[in-house]
Parts: sequence; C-alpha cells; structure tokens
Amino acid sequence: MTVPRTRPLKVGVLLPDSERELNGHVPHWRDIVTMARAAEDVGFDSIWITDHLIHREPGKPKQGMWECWSLLAALAAVTERVEIGPLVSCVGFRNPALLAKIADTVDEISGGRLILGLGAGWHEPEYRAFGYPFDHRVARFAEALTIITGLLREGQVDFAGTYYQARDCELRPRGPRPLGPPIMIGSTGPRMMALAARHADLWNAWGRNTPVDVAPASATLDAACHGVGRDPATLARSVAVLVDLPGRRGRPREKGPFLSGSPEELADNLRGLARAGVSHVQVVLDPNTPSGIEELAAVLEILDRG
Repeated sequence: MTVPRTRPLKVGVLLPDSERELNGHVPHWRDIVTMARAAEDVGFDSIWITDHLIHREPGKPKQGMWECWSLLAALAAVTERVEIGPLVSCVGFRNPALLAKIADTVDEISGGRLILGLGAGWHEPEYRAFGYPFDHRVARFAEALTIITGLLREGQVDFAGTYYQARDCELRPRGPRPLGPPIMIGSTGPRMMALAARHADLWNAWGRNTPVDVAPASATLDAACHGVGRDPATLARSVAVLVDLPGRRGRPREKGPFLSGSPEELADNLRGLARAGVSHVQVVLDPNTPSGIEELAAVLEILDRG
C-alpha cells in the first residue's frame, strides 16, 4: 500500500530477533517474515533488527539472538516497500571495510531501502564471548566510521589507524545509490553525538518515548552540530519508542518506562514527537507479535488522517 503523505513522521517497528521476544518464545524465520510482511501490508514505513550476539546479565536467563545482517539480507529480499535497518549495527563485531561491503550489498538486494544504523556497542559479555576487544570503543568507532563513510560515499578509502586499516580499498560493484545508504548513528554519549554531527544523516536514541524525553538529547545534538559548523536542521532525528499494548507479557530486558494508551493517545504522542523534531520512530512493541502489528495499525490510520 502507499503511505499517505499526511503522516507527520515515519513509523517503523522493531521485529523480534531474540529468545523469549515472541510472546515468551523464540522467533523463527517463519515468524519474522510473517511479521515483516504484515508490517508492510498495514502501512509501517520501516522494519528493524537489533545487532547483538548474546545477552548475559546477572540474575537473568541468558538470551541469544539471530545474526542481524543475515536477517536483514533475507528481509530485503522478501519485502518491497518498507525501509530496513539495524537498530543499530555494532561496528566492533565486524571489520569496517567488510561492513561497508555488506551494507552496500543489502542495499542492492533491497533496491535502495537500507538505513545503515551504526553504534559502538555496550554489552561487554558478548564482546568477550565472541572474542572482540571492548576497550576504546569510541576511538575504534571513529576509525571505523572513517572507513565506512569513505567507502560508501566515495567508493574508496586508504586509511591506516591505530585499530583498523583499509589500504587502497574500493567498493566494486556499487549498490543502487551512488553515495550509499543513509547513515544513522545511535547514541546519547557526547563523543558519539559529535561524530554524528560530523558524519551522520540521521541520529537515533533508544527509549525516548515522549517529547520531554527527547528534548535534552536533541539540545545536546544541536550544540554538537554548531560545534562542527553544521546546521542542526540538516541532521534528522529518530527515536526508539517502547509501547505496551493490551495482552503484553513483559520484556526480557527492558525495565521501562513504557508508553500505553488508546490508539488516539498513542497517535497524539507520536504527533508530539514530530513537533519536537523527530522524523522517524522505531516502535518496540509488547506483545511483539503479529497481533501487536495489527493493533498498532489503528495508530497509523489515525496519523494518516492528519
């Protein structure tokens, strides 16, 4: 379906990709593709997958998940309209030149629908379990970003840093967009926000459910843009919004706060985020099921009426 232009902001949905996230069960591929197609059918603008390897937290059951970019490539092939993206891809898990290559390939499969969300990661146990260094994450991210942006936006890079090297590296062939997919950086840390101001097309923060939640980080981002001589209006804002619907069973990791209410109340909250400068939200549902997708469709219908 064609999404009406009256919608005040783009609305995406985070699909379940981890143990216990499908109403307490493991989401298998048949479940994920069913939800992706349902999201596209009812009018969501985008679908998203997290990028983690395993969660190990004291006092909680271990939680594993499917590999992010494998799912994104498959989702690119079985959808037609929605934008797709990682929320967000941890640069520490993959060589940055290879990550640029993967992103350009997934953008090709999708026909130019990828948003490349990037972050520095935060959960030390998964780094240790899979053999990745956890130290100097922001410094490593900055070097990786130099390689990724050079390859995607210019097609080549020659870089030798402290942590990464990409000497006389090229992307060939290129995906459908000459400058590659838009780059979204997810973080509220000051150093990461400064990198977003310098390099990103889109900024993202997790769990900023209301305009009041967004305002302080958005002001910090504005200051970061001014610090590098950039008009803040040229850096789009997005936030992940945690929504509880009737029938919720609780979330494996999140502690809240969560949004709830009638479709009209949820739509009004999203309008408020749009007025606060947010152009794209990723809704994180409970229950994160096909029925949850269908229930939130009522919110989209209200937004589309203006």
